[in-house]
Amino acid sequence: MADKSSDSSAELTNFVQGLLQQMSARFQVMSDNIVHKIDDMGTKIDNLEATIAELLEQAGQEQQQPVAGGKEHS
Repeated sequence: MADKSSDSSAELTNFVQGLLQQMSARFQVMSDNIVHKIDDMGTKIDNLEATIAELLEQAGQEQQQPVAGGKEHS
């Protein structure tokens, strides 16, 4: 009877180890996906900041130039 118990115990141990390995692999994939999405978001934010800086620079230049057809005060 002790032989059956040790076989059952070994099977349970193998099952739990397999389950833990599967969970670990799934968490690693999820973690990798999250890191990838964060990197993508960071790139998009950097691009957005650059675009905003360009727009602000253009707006500043437009304010300094007189409007075409407008009257200049002397």
